[in-house]
Amino acid sequence: MVDDVLAWRAEGKRAAIAMVIAVERSAPRGPGASLAVSEDGVVTGSVSGGCVEGAVYEEAQAVLTSGIAKRLTYGISDDQAFEVGLTCGGTIHLVTFAVTDEVSEVLTALRDALAEERLVGLATVVDGGHAGRAMLVSPEKVVGSLGSEGLDYAVGNDTVGMIELGESSLRTYGSEGERRPEDVMVFIEAFTPRPNMYVFGAIDFATALAKIGKFLNYRVTVCDARAPFATRARFPDADEVIVKWPHEFLKTANVDKRTVICILTHDPKFDIPVLQLALTSPAAYIGAMGSRRTHESRMRDLLDAGVSEVELRRIASPIGLDIGATTPEEVAVSIAAEIIALRHEAPGGRLADHEGRIHRQSAPVAAGNS
Repeated sequence: MVDDVLAWRAEGKRAAIAMVIAVERSAPRGPGASLAVSEDGVVTGSVSGGCVEGAVYEEAQAVLTSGIAKRLTYGISDDQAFEVGLTCGGTIHLVTFAVTDEVSEVLTALRDALAEERLVGLATVVDGGHAGRAMLVSPEKVVGSLGSEGLDYAVGNDTVGMIELGESSLRTYGSEGERRPEDVMVFIEAFTPRPNMYVFGAIDFATALAKIGKFLNYRVTVCDARAPFATRARFPDADEVIVKWPHEFLKTANVDKRTVICILTHDPKFDIPVLQLALTSPAAYIGAMGSRRTHESRMRDLLDAGVSEVELRRIASPIGLDIGATTPEEVAVSIAAEIIALRHEAPGGRLADHEGRIHRQSAPVAAGNS
């Protein structure tokens, strides 16, 4: 969306942005989801997956005419919610504002930060006289202003702390950044670098998994010790293709609590050393391909190597959800579905067979969530 808005501005066109700043109960998109409209009616992005897009589009066009930012709320209890199509059972709060030259400067800095995968936070005033003003904050510098030096200072400090935790939220301040008053409401959105997906084993299943991993906004690295197989031509969707023994690569790789590790080699000389290392890491997901018999043998080898039974329970093997997958593409979908389910602590299975809400409360997310 940011690229589209900047392209419109470069062509001399006016633009407006509508941004979700809070949700209650079930909602299709979370805080930070954005939609933009150009003066000639072109739309990019989404705030509700289609539920209220038409109504928000009209409001954004009105803001283009007036130049005055506006708060919007759509909820299931409102008659208007049914009229515009919000039937998911929740409430979404938005702000829509015109893109000024100052906001364009902030969006340009955001685009560059996202391209370089730097840690940044976008702070946007959502009400009052300075509504629509924005400021991009990183630990190193600030671009833009929210309207006063005191407010910039207070919000800047809060944003640095929030981006280090990967948190996004609404906060209130006094007009000069005072902590107690609630004169100004600011939405602070954290943008963190993409999480890493490490795929070990340069096989056809890895080609499909690299593609879907990239689609899910992971930074995908494919690694294999066999140079003829680990080539850029075979893995065009991977961010990196490494020729190295998997465990040697993992020794120095960046692994954190969002990292996904998928071991597709199903060869003990590769599997055992890399699993030993992976199981000592904080990785969110460790999956290993192979039949049940292969995995039973692998477990015995790992136990013999000193890995505990508690650690072994972290391994997802056979890898993926049971969806009857057979082709590399289907297996990649199965693995991706398991990763998503674990990330959201969801049980998997068919939604039609479950009760309760469809949309769960979102956790802080990775870069590029708008």
